[in-house]
Amino acid sequence: MFPYRQYQWESGMLQPIPPASQTNGPFVVAYQFSDVTGDGIADGIFLIATKLNDSPLLNNMSLVVQNGFTHEISVYHLKEVAGYNPTIWTGDLTGDRVDDILVTVQSGGSGAIVYAYVFSFISGKLGKIFDSIKFHEDRQYEVKYGNFAEVVVTSRNPNMRYILNIQYKGKEYLDEIYNGNGKLKEPIEGWVDPISGIYPIDLAGDGKYSLLTMEQIAGRYHADSLGFVENVLNWNGLAFESVRQQVAINGASF
Repeated sequence: MFPYRQYQWESGMLQPIPPASQTNGPFVVAYQFSDVTGDGIADGIFLIATKLNDSPLLNNMSLVVQNGFTHEISVYHLKEVAGYNPTIWTGDLTGDRVDDILVTVQSGGSGAIVYAYVFSFISGKLGKIFDSIKFHEDRQYEVKYGNFAEVVVTSRNPNMRYILNIQYKGKEYLDEIYNGNGKLKEPIEGWVDPISGIYPIDLAGDGKYSLLTMEQIAGRYHADSLGFVENVLNWNGLAFESVRQQVAINGASF
């Protein structure tokens, strides 16, 4: 009846076998129970993955939703995703008073990038309505060092510009890249990483959630963090759009 192993049927529902008893093959790595189909009955939401016996890396992921009333199975494959510590969160992100599904997976890379996806039932079909990597690719950021310890961060979509003062980096850091007159020794460009944090937030207290995303601003190398670009995203009926953007900068001890 169901294409994956290592589950059990209990009380008419698909139930995960505890991961501690797993050795190999597809198994449930995260699950949640919530009404995501809009019929008033809790549905089972399961994230399925495989892993090598000697590694915690998870791959071949699929999101599986079992309708709590009809027991019908819906599957969305995320086979291109590999990572660690997957989570499932449910809540109303689209404003239709029906819970949506947020799946996050940590990449484990040096940039602490997270793979994040939002799924919703549209006309009775499970579909993906947000992809964190595609979201970042659509942003277009520019990070350029200027004279006198300033870094200009430019965002497209929305069109915003931020000027960061990096005096807090200290004399040794600044002396490496600036002459004694405060001018750059050579042009330097940084970059903005894909999303490393994504958080549902209920700003109005009405049960409809927005998404707060955080993307690290990197200077000369990954660990040279200059701050984060933060976007508040709302669903507009077709896509998630940024309704507020700001830059959070790192502070200096005093």
